[in-house]
Amino acid sequence: MSGAAETRRVRRLPDPSSVAVAGRCAARRVSGSAVDAWFFRKRTLSLVLAAAVVVLLGALSGTYVGFDAGAALLQIPGGLAWMAAEFVPSLSSFEKLGTILPALGSTILVAVAASCMAAALAYVCAVLGSRTVGVGGPVPLLVRGVASIFRNIPVVAWAFILLFSFKQSMLTGFLALFLTSFGYLTRCFLESIDELSAGPVEALRAAGATYGQIVAQAVVPLSITSVVSWVLYMTETNIRDATLVGILTGTGIGFVFDVYYKSFRYDIAGLVVLAIVVTCVACEAASNYVRRKII
Repeated sequence: MSGAAETRRVRRLPDPSSVAVAGRCAARRVSGSAVDAWFFRKRTLSLVLAAAVVVLLGALSGTYVGFDAGAALLQIPGGLAWMAAEFVPSLSSFEKLGTILPALGSTILVAVAASCMAAALAYVCAVLGSRTVGVGGPVPLLVRGVASIFRNIPVVAWAFILLFSFKQSMLTGFLALFLTSFGYLTRCFLESIDELSAGPVEALRAAGATYGQIVAQAVVPLSITSVVSWVLYMTETNIRDATLVGILTGTGIGFVFDVYYKSFRYDIAGLVVLAIVVTCVACEAASNYVRRKII
């Protein structure tokens, strides 16, 4: 009996190798938890420092321009009350819809025309300047450089530049929207085409297809969904920007708003703003509907 009990006690003794493995696992868990704790402390410290820098920059900027945040907050209720009393359209202001709606329609048409024409030219330039299906040589660098210049100049700056040459006219607003849209859409189309799968293009090249056939049979079908989505987004943006451009160029719904606002007819100006908001919401809803259908 004593021998059997001694044998059982011997069998219960832990294996030295298993003890070593368990020790290493425990050490790894301790080391991993320490690394995780240091990572989260470092991340929290970075976020706190970033927030402090933002607050400090805001305070310095406000102090430099003389902005008083407390006084501004106290003026918000009075400003909202004034808007509710003065900018709410009255019954008499609806009589001016005959002037507002045609101006709004011309603004929408200019924005759509600028977007579509810029999209057509931008797509051609993007295909020629693409790194995957482009013509090569200096063309990609040239296309990207022109697109960057046009895209980084705001539409308001383009309107000011063109005012000296074309004066206050509908053409000035169209060109300002067109140039900005061209730069932005060219960059977007370049990225969309460069991200296409190379399989269909390589297959057509192996089959002896010409450059035009490759573009028509591979590039256009694969990129058309992304292109339509970008064009719709650009059209929405241009409809919003065309209002501000109209104030500068003396055309469209922006000019109508400027006239009534400077004439202290705030109720009619409020109706103009309401018409612009409804138009933008309707355009966004239509754009989202088209995107859902094509994607």
